[in-house]
Amino acid sequence: MWGRAQHNAYYSSAATVTPMPFFQNSQILFAIFFFFYYGYLGIVSPFLSLYFDQIGFTAIQISLLMSMLQITRILGPMFWGWLSDLKQDRIGIMRITALVSVFIFLGIFFFKTFFALMVWMFVLNIISSSLTPLGEAATVHALQKTNTFESHYGKLRLWGSIGFMVAVFCGGFWFEHFGIDTLPAIGFAVLICVTITTWQLWEPPMEKKKLERGQLRSILKQPEVAWFFSSAFWMIFAHSSLYVFYSLYLQKMGYGKQVIGLFWMVGVAAEVIYFYFQKQVYQVISANSIIRITFLLGFIRFLVIAYIPEFWPLLFVQLFHAGTFAAHHSASIALMQKWFHGATQSRGQAMYTTVAYGLGGTVGGIVAGWVWEGFGPSHAFALSAVACVIGWYSIRQSEKIAQQTNPLHP
Repeated sequence: MWGRAQHNAYYSSAATVTPMPFFQNSQILFAIFFFFYYGYLGIVSPFLSLYFDQIGFTAIQISLLMSMLQITRILGPMFWGWLSDLKQDRIGIMRITALVSVFIFLGIFFFKTFFALMVWMFVLNIISSSLTPLGEAATVHALQKTNTFESHYGKLRLWGSIGFMVAVFCGGFWFEHFGIDTLPAIGFAVLICVTITTWQLWEPPMEKKKLERGQLRSILKQPEVAWFFSSAFWMIFAHSSLYVFYSLYLQKMGYGKQVIGLFWMVGVAAEVIYFYFQKQVYQVISANSIIRITFLLGFIRFLVIAYIPEFWPLLFVQLFHAGTFAAHHSASIALMQKWFHGATQSRGQAMYTTVAYGLGGTVGGIVAGWVWEGFGPSHAFALSAVACVIGWYSIRQSEKIAQQTNPLHP
């Protein structure tokens, strides 16, 4: 691994940058960060509700506690994005918030009342919500400096998917044999690994630019950007029914836990494969076109889930997760590089997290629950198919406006 002086000299060179071989580049540390961070989410997201149930909370109380995961994605990322663009030190902020998160996490060992844990969930996730947008922005910045986004981003980001998959698989085995009451210790240990990793991360020196008032607002007012964020909202809105109700839906259809686990594993494996080979995709198709195709795949996927819940059709459309999540996410990050860079990069990434995963995830989950209760499970997934149609229209509008503004736009 390089020393700091060689690393900075390499990135700051005025000469044309020749990308280094992937495994010799210190960017591998971002892969390790993604592995542990999404591994932490793989412990918390699926299993924390079971822990809350174990200590005696009702279903409503558990839903309110778990809602903090989405609500803080609305409030937190924009603040951290603004602060990092102001201070121009993404990695420094990540190190501090990760360390603070470790100390806050200790509260789970002591807090047992609903109100205390509600405050704990809010504060913990507000602080830790910095890690996703700032980690993504730092990764993109590092890859931009070596012109290796298309070839290396997927290979870095896939380790997040692998980390989540390993955590879910090993966590399920562990908690089955040793009890869900061990979750605080496991979550704490993984979060320590996340924190240690942030203190090893690097990104190239940021170009010093003054943070100008209204700079971000002027970008967001561009119609093509507004339509893009609309499409991002609708894609995550569509996936809310999947993330909240898919396992319950499969159980109601008569599938056992092992088969349900198989469906989830196929989806995650598909996204890992896409991330690895995304360079070849970008060589033949633009980011805008990729996003449009992902909405068509989503439309088919959710209709099959809603109305053809047989084993083989369901298993087949789980492969579409490579498109509806991995390809959509990667192409969205690539597209945003055109609008958000320099002094607006972190806030742009934070805005994406807020609009898509915060607002889209929260509103989508609420509406999906209302449709599930009022009209039936199948219609909740049919609504997701409708959301994909709206999302496709949104990204098509963004692309049309971009082409009118710049005829050379791909």
